[in-house]
Amino acid sequence: MRLSRLLRAVAGALCFVAALGAAHAEKVTVAAAADLKYAMADIAQAFEKTHPNDKIEVVYGSSGKFFTQIQQGAPYDLYFSADIQYPRELEKAGLAATKVTPYAFGRIVLWSPVMDASKMTLESLTNPDIKHLAIANPKHAPYGKRAEEALKSAGVWDKVEPKLVYGENISHTAQLVETGNAQVGVIALSLAKSPQMESKGKYWLIPDKLHEPLEQGYIVTKRGENNAAAKAFAAYMGSPEARAVMVRYGFVLPGEVK
Repeated sequence: MRLSRLLRAVAGALCFVAALGAAHAEKVTVAAAADLKYAMADIAQAFEKTHPNDKIEVVYGSSGKFFTQIQQGAPYDLYFSADIQYPRELEKAGLAATKVTPYAFGRIVLWSPVMDASKMTLESLTNPDIKHLAIANPKHAPYGKRAEEALKSAGVWDKVEPKLVYGENISHTAQLVETGNAQVGVIALSLAKSPQMESKGKYWLIPDKLHEPLEQGYIVTKRGENNAAAKAFAAYMGSPEARAVMVRYGFVLPGEVK
C-alpha cells in the first residue's frame, strides 16, 4: 500500500513537471523577408537546439506586404524587413514592442542557370538573346526597388524594361529564373550563395554604388511583446553563431566594412 502511494506521488510529480515544461514552451511566428529564406532556416534550427521547448515558425515573403499585414493585425511576433524603413514606420505607429534593430545590409546580383552570369554586367542585359529578365516587384519588394535603381543608374532601364517579369518577392524572382521563365534575374546574394542555388548557376555582384543601401532591420511586434521566446530569438540574432550564418550567406553586418 505504502509503495502504491509512493508510485502515485512520483507519477503526479512527473505530470506536474511535464505540465510546467509545456506551459513554458512558446511558439514564435516570424515574418521574414524572402532574402532570409536559407539563412533564417539555419539560424532558427540552431536556436531550437539550445531552446528545445520553443518553436520558431517562419513565413517568408515581401517586406512591403508584411508591413501592410502587420498594420492590419496579422499574427506575427517578429518582423524582419529587407527595408529598415518599414519597421521604423511600424514603430512610429505604436505597433512595435521594441526599437528597430538593424541586422544586415543585403546585396543584389545577376544570376542565371543557363548563362555565365559571372562574366556579365548590367549592360549585357541589353543583348537581344536575353528575352526575359526577372526582378522582384519594385512596388512592394525592396530588392525590386534596388534592382530598378541599379538598372536606371547603369542607363539600361529603358532597353530592358520590356523584358521584365516580376516576382512577388525575391525568392519568387529566383524561382522564375530557376524554372526558365526568365534567362537571367536580379536576385539577392544570400540566395545565390545558398547550397541549393550555388550548384545551379553563377552570379555577378552588382556594384552597390548603383543603388541605395539595402539596410535591413527587425522589431518585436506588439503581438510578441509578452512572448519571451520571441525576445530570446531576437537577442540570438546578435550572437556569434547567428552572425556567422549571416556572413556565410553574403550579408554585410552593421558596423563592418562593406
